[in-house]
Amino acid sequence: MAPTLMTRKLVAILSADVVGYSALQEADETGTLERLKANRSRLFEPHVAIHGGRVFKLMGDGALVEFSSVVAAVNCALAIQEATAQAEEEVSEAKRISYRIGVNLGDLIIDGDDIYGEGVNVATRLQTLAPVGGVAVSRVVRDQVEGKAPCVFVDMGEHTVKSTERPVHVFYVRAAVRSEAETYKAEEPRKLSICVLPFTNMSGDVEQEYFSDGITEDIITDLSKVSALAVTSRNSAFMYKGKHVDVPKVARELKVDHVLEGSVRKAGGRVRITAQLVNGSSNDHVWAERYDRDLNDIFALQDEISEAIVKALKLKLLPAERQAIQQRGTESVEAYNLYLMARQLYVSGPEGHARRAAAIARLCTRATEIDHGYARAWALMAHAQMILLQTLGEKGEDGLAAAERALVLDPNLPEAHAVKARILADSGRHDEASAEIDIALGQDAESYEVIRSAAYLSYRRQRLEDAIRYWDKATNLMETDINSPAMLMSCYVAVGNSEAARRSAQIALSRAEKAVVQDPSNGAVMAYSAYALATLGEAERAKERMNRALLIDPDDWNMRYNFACVLLIHLDEPDAALDVLGPVLGSVAAGYFLNHIKVDPDFIRLHDNPRFKAMIAAAAARVAAENDGGP
Repeated sequence: MAPTLMTRKLVAILSADVVGYSALQEADETGTLERLKANRSRLFEPHVAIHGGRVFKLMGDGALVEFSSVVAAVNCALAIQEATAQAEEEVSEAKRISYRIGVNLGDLIIDGDDIYGEGVNVATRLQTLAPVGGVAVSRVVRDQVEGKAPCVFVDMGEHTVKSTERPVHVFYVRAAVRSEAETYKAEEPRKLSICVLPFTNMSGDVEQEYFSDGITEDIITDLSKVSALAVTSRNSAFMYKGKHVDVPKVARELKVDHVLEGSVRKAGGRVRITAQLVNGSSNDHVWAERYDRDLNDIFALQDEISEAIVKALKLKLLPAERQAIQQRGTESVEAYNLYLMARQLYVSGPEGHARRAAAIARLCTRATEIDHGYARAWALMAHAQMILLQTLGEKGEDGLAAAERALVLDPNLPEAHAVKARILADSGRHDEASAEIDIALGQDAESYEVIRSAAYLSYRRQRLEDAIRYWDKATNLMETDINSPAMLMSCYVAVGNSEAARRSAQIALSRAEKAVVQDPSNGAVMAYSAYALATLGEAERAKERMNRALLIDPDDWNMRYNFACVLLIHLDEPDAALDVLGPVLGSVAAGYFLNHIKVDPDFIRLHDNPRFKAMIAAAAARVAAENDGGP
């Protein structure tokens, strides 16, 4: 066969890619593929044909298209984005098909039906810089199209592109005129982006892991306060914890421009932190430093690292942002260290675990004894006290005083408003609770604590769709969260979405299995794992796990309550469910569980059961008598 003749020509290249396609496929592989195919056949390819383009390469969820006219390429890109946004408007965010599109004009090599060369590379890079639902173009495209199409161009600055000698000047483009009926929301031009990988604990002591994780979280939080910078969430970053990291691969997977990695060594009164900022596309070091300091200098050191990163990225740190970064909440390194320990316990397992909640309360109590003004420690203490009293029946504070103390110290602390909302809701003060959670969401709608509290309040008010949205977000925010995917199972079963319930069960089971290895006697983990197994149809394994857990810790009321749900919903054994539930309703925590059982959809089928009604009535009478006789 004769060799194919290679030629060159000047063409406009459109590069399109589906946003978050891997996550969409992981959640629903078959459904995502069907929606992508439908989008291509009904929207993408027809618009390409209308504007005179040719799709010359499909790459999974991506596509490369050539046009003889650069104006046609830009008009086509805008038309695809608008049509896709309208078609996906009613689809939930978790399933929505959205594109990023880049358009470039270049001299390309034509080899048969294939096209390649620097022009394709630039178009692909432009696509990664485009906002979700938007279009990014090179300066040469802007110059060719401006004045010839109803477009508005927004300058996004110069960006380096692998395999090109000079940076490419990038512009975000949008249609200049749309009627109200055609308007759709697209993101603002994409900011410079960064992922802070978990700093490696080099202390030679696994118990110091809380400190290196805490430093990582604080740097993520600090950089998130820089308005010109987009920072990958903690959960996405911590997926790489303990793994060998290929920085360019991480950058591609997370679609970020830069990656920060480092290590922490804490010994005695000294701390050594190494950090390096790497360009995600070129794998070149942008900045690197090693710090050896006294542990008492840790706050100044964190400020220094954050400001050095901002400077290396050539961004401007506004005075208000610098002030926000420097707000640590305490000047005491000892109190800060105790808070990090407590915070690590909080994020590393289910909340309904007595030993864990008690440890958090002790650590935060000591932190506030050292620094009475440490609002974050007061807020976390409030959460632990709430769990100990209301869920586990331990005698003591209900957490409200600690939450209010935190708010006196820092009225702008969203976690304090969030825990206060939970406590108020458990007391039946739902309107006050709603007001508090609205404040918390307004202060930080991405806070893990806030999102979980919003989910809990929605569930308590039987707004299951809202609860699903919040618990799904919490599941994605924290990789160790078992409670949120477990609650998603309950919500999805209640609304009749068995497929989503199974997906949530798989997440909960995976996380629970890891936790069980670390602590086989953790009743809360055993309860969630049994619920997940039963949801997945593994009844015998679920029963075996429940029987073992009840022998190990028969007085874990939260675990018993969840086992009753498993027996009732998935194993269809209502009498056995009531046998397990009986001691819970007779416990000191009965008041909390009575409030919860009224709204729990898992127990709807028992509302007319005589035995269940008698148990509820007896428990309610006893709780009322105890309350009347109280101080």
